[in-house]
Amino acid sequence: MELPHGIPSHDTFGRVFRRIDAQEFQKAFFEWVMSVNDLIQGQIVNIDGKCLRGSDDKALGKRAIYMVSAWASENEIILGQRKVDEKSNEITAIPELLRILSIAGCIVIIDAIGTQTEIAQAIVDAQAGYALSVKENQGHLFEDIACVFAVDQAHNFQYASLDYAKTTNCDHSRIDIRE
Repeated sequence: MELPHGIPSHDTFGRVFRRIDAQEFQKAFFEWVMSVNDLIQGQIVNIDGKCLRGSDDKALGKRAIYMVSAWASENEIILGQRKVDEKSNEITAIPELLRILSIAGCIVIIDAIGTQTEIAQAIVDAQAGYALSVKENQGHLFEDIACVFAVDQAHNFQYASLDYAKTTNCDHSRIDIRE
């Protein structure tokens, strides 16, 4: 590339990036990702929120940026992300992220904060399956699930089908075992 006036300044790059519509860029990026990656039937798509380290500025009163990401485990690629609004949490960002993803036939895994009726319905509407976590602080839901498992276990699971799966991944000197 010829740059007769030299490399554009930091400010010029900043003005260009500010003009890019983040939603449209993400949509175009996702379409490109999907053109070079095939989501496989039954592939695991992990959805999780993370705080971006160093993104806060206490002097300016700026809170840290919190993002929700969808990770395709088999392809090892982030399919999409949504920034969580400052006065919100990932419960509102997850349905927005699910609406832009093409996850039919995949299995979506979300931690306990995503165990919400609207989120489960959005996954079903996308023709995907899900595994949602439940914690003890989720009151009656946790108690109901524990009761169902206790009854089924007492009857040696004769009234419910039982599947078992275990995966082991090793990446960046970290071993993840999921059962």
